[in-house]
Amino acid sequence: MKTALQIGLTSLLCLLTLPAVSRGERPIRLVEVEGPIGPVVAEFLVDAIRRATLEKSECLIVQLDTPGGLDASMRTIIKEMLASETPIVVYVAPAGSRAASAGALITIAAHVAAMAPGTNIGAAHPVGIGGQIDSTMAGKVTNDAAAYIRSIAERRGRNVQWAEDAVRKSVSATEQEALKLKIIDLVCPTVSALVDSLNGRRVEVTSGPKVLATKGLRIARVRMGMRERFLATLSDPNIAYILMILGFYGLLFEIYNPGSVLPGVVGSICIILAFFSFQTLSVNYAGLILILLGIVMFILEVKIISHGALTLGGIVAMVLGSTMLFESPEPFLRVSWLVIIPAVLASAGFILFAVGLGLQAQRRRPVTGVNDLVGKVGAARTEVHVKGMVFVSGEYWSATSETPIEAGAEVRVRAVNGPVLTVEKVKE
Repeated sequence: MKTALQIGLTSLLCLLTLPAVSRGERPIRLVEVEGPIGPVVAEFLVDAIRRATLEKSECLIVQLDTPGGLDASMRTIIKEMLASETPIVVYVAPAGSRAASAGALITIAAHVAAMAPGTNIGAAHPVGIGGQIDSTMAGKVTNDAAAYIRSIAERRGRNVQWAEDAVRKSVSATEQEALKLKIIDLVCPTVSALVDSLNGRRVEVTSGPKVLATKGLRIARVRMGMRERFLATLSDPNIAYILMILGFYGLLFEIYNPGSVLPGVVGSICIILAFFSFQTLSVNYAGLILILLGIVMFILEVKIISHGALTLGGIVAMVLGSTMLFESPEPFLRVSWLVIIPAVLASAGFILFAVGLGLQAQRRRPVTGVNDLVGKVGAARTEVHVKGMVFVSGEYWSATSETPIEAGAEVRVRAVNGPVLTVEKVKE
């Protein structure tokens, strides 16, 4: 009897301590978001929310510092937050951080909104992406955004009027002002202080009311993986612009120097990555066409005597296209002048250098005739049989051969037939 009682008491103690142990093994997940809100950040946050729900985490803390971002990405995040069974805590931190534009709406949509001292929130007026919009469309966009933020503020019990003013009038508030205006719930200097303040707090999730029990729980920081960081970097307009320019010139170099391979491979990769970035940034295709036109003008300057007119036109077209490529009032959604100016000057400088070499070659007196090419040794740039291309005496020539010659092989000129050389492979 005594043994049975001991076993029963032991079992009861185990059952009583089991929830605490298992709860202690589930740390509070904390994800950090710093920078513009885009598709990559949206995917990262949606995944973090779903993982927290699957792991039955007590809550998910999103440490936020953002100037804003894309409307579609913001709505994807908010939709997941509103449907989450796990309480979402948005914490604008550290000091000096902000939750502007899209970040303000994400903060208001949180189950618990908190800010660190020295932070601010607001300025959520919608801006046009990929071009200016007329007054009628601007009014529609603003009204839609105002209704959206009102519905979120009402659901979370926040200051509806201030939320609407943040959209219509771009008002902003410091952390203390936001607390007094009932935009946020807490002001906490550190994450640890935030976790302590959350303990015992009642929130409403989709499954009903929940009282947070955060005391003693470990905080597990979750950062973006290498893949997410790489894709987020590609979403930077400056990176997308540089990749596009490098891609175009890489492909052009391959076209004019067949068989080089490396420029073509690098150029193709850069173009593919650039177009991936364009999908996330809503590129203005008028700007893209102007940039292409500018590059074409630079190329034609080498082939046509325009006395600098094509170079000047190329510079103007490229500058205009670069400024229009990601047109937006938000600086972080535009290409920086610190990137545009070096890119345009480098392109123009290269073309002027090439033109200068061409003029210098034209002034140089000819020292040999084409018949002197007979017997010269060069290299096959492409496979040569019925036709091909070879490099002989510092120039590219169309060539033909009686037997197939692989690219890269040494060749000797047997005859000159106008612009076409008859060649043979040099025997080793």
